[in-house]
Amino acid sequence: MKIWLDGELVDESEAKVSVFDHGLLYGDGVFEGIRVYSRRVFRLEEHIRRLFDSARAIVLDIPWTQEEVCRYVVETVAANGLDNGYIRLVVTRGAGGLGLNPYLCKRASMFIIAATISLYPKEHYENGLSVITCATRRPAPAALMPQVKSLNYLNNIMAKVEAIQSGALEAIMLNEQGYVAECTGDNIFIIRDGKVHTPQVNDGALDGITRHVIFELAEKLGVPIVERQLTRYDIFVADECFLTGTAAEVIPVVELDRRKIGDGKPGPVTRRFIDAFTELANSTGTPID
Repeated sequence: MKIWLDGELVDESEAKVSVFDHGLLYGDGVFEGIRVYSRRVFRLEEHIRRLFDSARAIVLDIPWTQEEVCRYVVETVAANGLDNGYIRLVVTRGAGGLGLNPYLCKRASMFIIAATISLYPKEHYENGLSVITCATRRPAPAALMPQVKSLNYLNNIMAKVEAIQSGALEAIMLNEQGYVAECTGDNIFIIRDGKVHTPQVNDGALDGITRHVIFELAEKLGVPIVERQLTRYDIFVADECFLTGTAAEVIPVVELDRRKIGDGKPGPVTRRFIDAFTELANSTGTPID
């Protein structure tokens, strides 16, 4: 595997960062996950813009332009011969010694991994996921801005631990007011009486790229979509439910906290979104060749 690291493609065994890197020591950095479908990078420009927005929000200067980073992503995918896969792009504050002071880091470091990923077993895309509500809450925006995709992912990891220890693959996370925010790595949508509902980003949800795609598809499919506060009750009484994310794509949810959602099977509206997303993802994007 070839890894892009600070300006050059190197073998996986040579892709190394300093033990004094602030990303390693303090979770000081940002990242993006991006998909490749049919030798096209899906929504590349949107992902890179969000990467730069995240960096700007934490006062992290990326020493390349957005256009350059887009080109490096394509080069990395091509070097690894990927037709379909997953890209992880990470920017750290760089090496700066011990201590929190970020201004001791002289230059940011960036690496790009182009490989494959399987977030959930294939059968769950056909039969749906069973999820739980976890006790771990999403941090308040004043503590950790949910729109920044930072390397500090411990909150999400601990929620994932709860899910796995409870025998589930995913968990719904609430904010401190008890409203649904998102899952450990996905946005959540419910369907009730033909309308799609999803939490507001102000409730702690990441403003996901795939989330935006669902809004676009809803307009094309003629399905009304609403952003509003959701509680667990809204999910319990929903007709259908699904999750979205770059790694997860679009996946049905059929059970929350051992209570069936709808008839306990992926519903017809969810299927329409899955089919529409699959068609869009495999027909658009930045070409590799």
